[in-house]
Amino acid sequence: MERRALVRNIFLAGIAAALPLKTLLAKGNKTNTSSGRPFHRFQLGALELTVVTDGYLAMSPVQPNFAPDVPPEQVAGLLQHSFRSTKEIDLAMNVLIIKKDKQLILVDTGAGNGFGANAGWLLSSLTDAGIQAGDITDIVITHAHPDHIGGLLDAQGKRTFPNAQIHLSAIEHQFWMHAASQDFSKSKFTDKAFLQQIIQGTKQTLTTLHDSLHLFNHPSQLFGCIRLELAAGHTPGHTLVHVYSDDEELVHIADLMHSDVLLFPHPEWGFFGDTDFSQATLTRKKVLAILAENKKTVFGYHLPWPGIGHVRANNDAWEWVPQAYAIPG
Repeated sequence: MERRALVRNIFLAGIAAALPLKTLLAKGNKTNTSSGRPFHRFQLGALELTVVTDGYLAMSPVQPNFAPDVPPEQVAGLLQHSFRSTKEIDLAMNVLIIKKDKQLILVDTGAGNGFGANAGWLLSSLTDAGIQAGDITDIVITHAHPDHIGGLLDAQGKRTFPNAQIHLSAIEHQFWMHAASQDFSKSKFTDKAFLQQIIQGTKQTLTTLHDSLHLFNHPSQLFGCIRLELAAGHTPGHTLVHVYSDDEELVHIADLMHSDVLLFPHPEWGFFGDTDFSQATLTRKKVLAILAENKKTVFGYHLPWPGIGHVRANNDAWEWVPQAYAIPG
């Protein structure tokens, strides 16, 4: 997907979640044995965690979406060294569900209807994992970009998860409800016309869901199993979600990292969607250093399926070590 087309679809995804638009384009690990999409289910202490897929986004060209200020040969060389395409980077959309007693907590909702056939799979993926939309009791939103809130409303503007309460950072809510194009002056995303459209779509989505929206400050805790940490830069209220039970913990890093190959060794290369490019770099380095030191299990929304692994220090940078599985599921 070309960059301008992707940006347009991001805007439309935000609007589609708020207006009656039609779809734009026609204990232990458990293995899914149905004919549907695979899911990954495992225990974290007393919690049952499930990972499902909302599909993926193909970012093309690689630059300036990634590493906008880096010589192209350096970026291409690292991609080739890692046996990856130099034409595009595929961003997974891994969605985490937390089961605690009778609560089913969804973290982010995917892209919804606006990104074409390769995205917006969440409802089907949940069904394949034995979960219905009406079963979801709570939704924690890491930040209000369209590929994270796009699934909150359907193409007719109705709530996708009718019984869920929605939890969002107060900083994030304040930013989007009062944002203007100039608030993105520290971003590499410079098309102000599209930015204004994204802002309006996000405002409409949040306004539509006002009655079920709960705003939290940082740091906060929810449900006796979630700790919320501010990791600003990608957006002002971008939030890490620490999931814990007993002595076990998994850190959902949301959009801290968009590429396992480029940004772990070069966190300073950055991503065009970071609202504050420099702050996002500083946050990325700080969080990576902590994750490498404490050896916590990490979950990445946009990292290769199922997005679970560890961060390891490598000289003055870091590397992603994906968790290995003997069988699918």
